[in-house]
Parts: sequence; C-alpha cells; structure tokens
Amino acid sequence: MVVVTERKPAGVGFETWIERQIREAQERGEFEGLRGAGKPLAGLDQPHDELWWVKEKLRREEGTALPPTLLLRKEAADAREAAGRASSEAEVRRILGEVNAKIEDAIRRPMSGPPLNLMPFDVEHVVAVWRASR
Repeated sequence: MVVVTERKPAGVGFETWIERQIREAQERGEFEGLRGAGKPLAGLDQPHDELWWVKEKLRREEGTALPPTLLLRKEAADAREAAGRASSEAEVRRILGEVNAKIEDAIRRPMSGPPLNLMPFDVEHVVAVWRASR
C-alpha cells in the first residue's frame, strides 16, 4: 500500500513530486499483485455520473450507510413481516421480543439520525392477529 506522509518540498512542482513518489513505489513493488490488475475499469462505458462512488459504496455495503434510527425502523418493519410468516406463536414472540429490546434500548439511549418515532410492538396484539390469520 502506498502511504504518502512526507510534505511536498518547497520549490518542487506537485506533478514532479507525485511522479517521484509513484516511481519510488513502483520500484519497491507496491503496485504488484493488486486486485483487478489487468482488468478494465468498471463503468467506463456508462454515462458520466458525479455520484458514482457514492452509489458504488452503497451497493457494496448493501445500504448500511443509513443512520442507525432508519436502520432500526427497517429492522422493525422486517420483524413485523417475519412475525406474520412465523410458524408458531413462540416464534412470533421471539422475533418481536428481539426487536422490542432494540427499540427500548434506542428509546433509553437516543441514536443518531432522524427521530426514531417507533414504539415497541404490543406483542399480545400481534400474536392475536397472527392467531386470527391461521
């Protein structure tokens, strides 16, 4: 990995200074065996997009760039769906109990991001709805 820690000397142009650092790194073999070497750059045939790197980061991290409050809201919605598909009352209670613990913790210790606007699930009500749908 190339690490630049020295400051550019006075009187040396940026291009000359950078080219010297690249040449020295090449001589040390720091560019050997890099992942993707010899392969074309992805997206060269696509229209220019100034935010390409943001979209790529979100794709790689599968949306984990969301603020914690939004992630918890998504997790709560997923838990409600999972509870609806559960095969037993015990499973409904387990799913809701796990997400309720996270919601209660977030209420006690506020998280960063937009307001949570989420209350723990009424487990008995969800279980009754689950039973009625069977």
